[in-house]
Amino acid sequence: MPMTDDGVPVHIIGAGPAGLATAAALHERGISTVVLEKAPSVGASWRAHYDRLRLHTTRRWSALPGLPIPRSYGRWVGRDDFVRYLESYTEHHGIEVATGVEVDTVERDGTDWVLHANGGRRLTTPVTVVATGYNHTAHLPSWPGREGYEGELLHASRYRDATPYAGKDVLVVGTGNTGAEIAVDLAQGGASRVRLAMRTVPHIVRRSTLGWPAQANGILCRRLPTRLVDGLAARMAKIAVPDLSAQGLPRPTTGLYTRARQGAIPVQDVGLIAAVRKGKVEPVAAVESFDGGKVRLADGTSVDPEVVVAATGYQRGLEELVGGLGVLDETGRPLVHGGRTHPDAQGLYFIGYTNPLSGMLRELSLDARRIAASVARAATS
Repeated sequence: MPMTDDGVPVHIIGAGPAGLATAAALHERGISTVVLEKAPSVGASWRAHYDRLRLHTTRRWSALPGLPIPRSYGRWVGRDDFVRYLESYTEHHGIEVATGVEVDTVERDGTDWVLHANGGRRLTTPVTVVATGYNHTAHLPSWPGREGYEGELLHASRYRDATPYAGKDVLVVGTGNTGAEIAVDLAQGGASRVRLAMRTVPHIVRRSTLGWPAQANGILCRRLPTRLVDGLAARMAKIAVPDLSAQGLPRPTTGLYTRARQGAIPVQDVGLIAAVRKGKVEPVAAVESFDGGKVRLADGTSVDPEVVVAATGYQRGLEELVGGLGVLDETGRPLVHGGRTHPDAQGLYFIGYTNPLSGMLRELSLDARRIAASVARAATS
């Protein structure tokens, strides 16, 4: 299985941070790659994020293998600066990116993988890395009555800034980091009223305390018992985060790490606490259905916003790509990731489909090196 510049390159699907990091890590080992990207440029999903976005992980722990993020970008790197970093990273490592190539399905052909792409392309390679992104396909719940809603309904992936919503009554649905930040952005940007619908009360943490980033706690606690971390986090929350029960945002009853292991990352405070305390953002119950211009909530009440922003997450979108290979669990996520491959799918790697407390970018950088090491071992065996 030749995996050098004289052989068939490793094919990497997706030119986001995960795909680019893997390409760079493979290049360090003398293994050639080609990155296939359906968009016209690298970092497509990052370019589409809302304007105020900043990484919740520090500059130091957000850098990809082989190139630090410039200090001039600040400790909490903004969206546009991170996109510039991805562009510089691609050029610095000489990564070959084939844009406009959308892979539809991956299938096995003997010892090789065949990638079926747009334009009738049929690409064959012994090693494929799937890095299509954690936020691949916007998910909009099929709420009853949604199609007949008389106001404006948009997924958070289409939200850019608060300007179009100045003076409007807006309901933001979803209390992850995206929903919390958009709600704050709307409140600060002139919306007449902002409500935040929540199905599950989120854990809220300070982004940093006396200069110590929350991400560092995530790294330190990664290997500790869940119950211990839950207890430590609860004590810290009582010290650092005020009780907002009177404002409709009580403390969670489920432990922080327990929730994180289920896939719910805590909300890093970038203004939500202050906005809720001042009444600028009003927590309300979860959305149950739509009825004309009204939105009915789980507590039996209803509201009539002019705009609903659904920060309701994303799907991985892997079922059509690799769903027939037996490598996904019941939720559509890879059964194995990083440097390991499924026993029935040797040479097929996945990267970037976890969102740990220690930081997605940090962990995918580690996984990129693990993939490179695994591919190198297979090449010499």
